[in-house]
Amino acid sequence: MNAEVTTEKLPTAVFTAYASRLQEVLATSDWSGVAQLSQDMKDCWVNGRQVFFCGNGGSAGNAIHLANDYLYGIAKRTGGGMRVSSLSANAAVITCLANDVGYDAIYSEQLAVQAQAGDLLIVLSGSGNSPNILRVLEQAKAMGVKTCGILGYSGGKAKAMCDIPIHFAIDDMQIAEDMQLIVGHMVMQWLYENKPVAE
Repeated sequence: MNAEVTTEKLPTAVFTAYASRLQEVLATSDWSGVAQLSQDMKDCWVNGRQVFFCGNGGSAGNAIHLANDYLYGIAKRTGGGMRVSSLSANAAVITCLANDVGYDAIYSEQLAVQAQAGDLLIVLSGSGNSPNILRVLEQAKAMGVKTCGILGYSGGKAKAMCDIPIHFAIDDMQIAEDMQLIVGHMVMQWLYENKPVAE
């Protein structure tokens, strides 16, 4: 029997290539949109307005993760955090809306009930073209809710719809999702360093 010829790449080669792509994005990005997001989030924090996150798949997990960070991690004292929630977090609500209204409405229907003018919506999306993301952006605009998108690939339709488009032009879903958390953690640390003085 002939030995099989393997073309499997060494794990370290894959890891090094991944690290190089991530480093390239970090080294070449324009952080002005992140600076604007930081100021808008601080404004929401100081004035008691709400911040909403949402996304699909891994981005939904990131939305839940970041809501946790801003609820407690930015202040690390009881009652000191931000009024923040992830529209991706409640499985009962999501499956109800998907079943009764349609999956493209799972976020817009929640926002319509929970948000008020002056609040902030942050959408996390690789493609920027998910129907439920586009629909919640439309709902936000109709309600006077400011919007930010942390986007990969081309930015999709969401890029033009967001008040603050933060776009990383990388055709790699995992790195696009990494950047969502990196931006979230950058803003989190800035807010922690610049938190309002407790009364």
